[in-house]
Amino acid sequence: MRHIIKIKYFFLILTITFFACKKVITLNLNTAPTSIVIQGNVTNQPGPYKVSITNTVGFYASNTFPPVSGAVVKITDSTTGFTDSLVESPMGSGIYSTFNLVGAIGHTYLLDVISGGKEYKASSTMPNQVNFDSISFITNHGFGKNKTLTNAIVNFQDPPNGYFAYNFVQTINGVPSKSIYVTDDRLSSGKYITKQLFNDSSYIQSGYYVQIEMQCIDKNVFQYLEELSGQDATNGQPTSPADPTSNISNGALGYFSAHTSQTKSAIFY
Repeated sequence: MRHIIKIKYFFLILTITFFACKKVITLNLNTAPTSIVIQGNVTNQPGPYKVSITNTVGFYASNTFPPVSGAVVKITDSTTGFTDSLVESPMGSGIYSTFNLVGAIGHTYLLDVISGGKEYKASSTMPNQVNFDSISFITNHGFGKNKTLTNAIVNFQDPPNGYFAYNFVQTINGVPSKSIYVTDDRLSSGKYITKQLFNDSSYIQSGYYVQIEMQCIDKNVFQYLEELSGQDATNGQPTSPADPTSNISNGALGYFSAHTSQTKSAIFY
C-alpha cells in the first residue's frame, strides 16, 4: 500500500522581547495523540484485495508506522449484497486480505473496520475502464549544464461523456516512484491525452525498464490524491500539517478505493 499518511508535529518557537531581553520558548508537540490510518483497494483484477491499517507517528519518530492488529475488517459489494470478512495475514502485520470477493466495474464497495472500540466506514464505486493505449518517452534538454532528463508519457483516449479521473503508479527498474501522478478530465473531456510523468529524483536512462499502472478512480479518491500530491510529500507522506480529505468516516486518515487497473511496460533506448 502506497501513499500512507504520516502526521508531522512541528516545534513552535516563540521569541519574546521584553526590555531588550529575549527568551526562546519551545513547545514540543511531538506527543500529540496518534491517529488510525486505513488504506484499501478493490480492483477489476483478480484478488485477494488488501486493507492496510496502521497508526501515525510523530515528526521525530522513525519512518516506521505501527501496524494495527486485531481489527474486524469487512468489504461488502452493495450491488450483489456479498460480504467478505478479511483476515490479517500474517498476524500482527496490520495487512488484511479478502478471500472470495471479486471486483467488478460499476459496483459500489463498502468498507467497514472496527478497531479500538471505534467503527470506520467508507464507500467507493468502481468507474468504467478507459483503455491504456501505450507508454512513450520524451527527453527534455537544457536542464543545468546541458543535462537531459527523460520521462515516460502515458497515452489514452478520454471518453467524451461523463467524468473520469486517473491515477498512475510508475515503477522504474523495479523501484516504485515517490511521485504521485493524478489527473482528471475537467479540462480535457473527450480528448486524446498524453500525460508526462515528471520525476523528482529517479530519471529514466537508456536501458531502463519502466512499468506503469493506470487506475480509473472515483472523484473522492482523486480529491484525496490531488491534495496529497499538492503537499511537499516524501515517500508518499505529506509534510504539511493539513491532512488530505479522506473518504473514511470517524476521523480516520487514508482512503478506500475501488478502481480499474491496467499495467503496461516499456524499455527506453
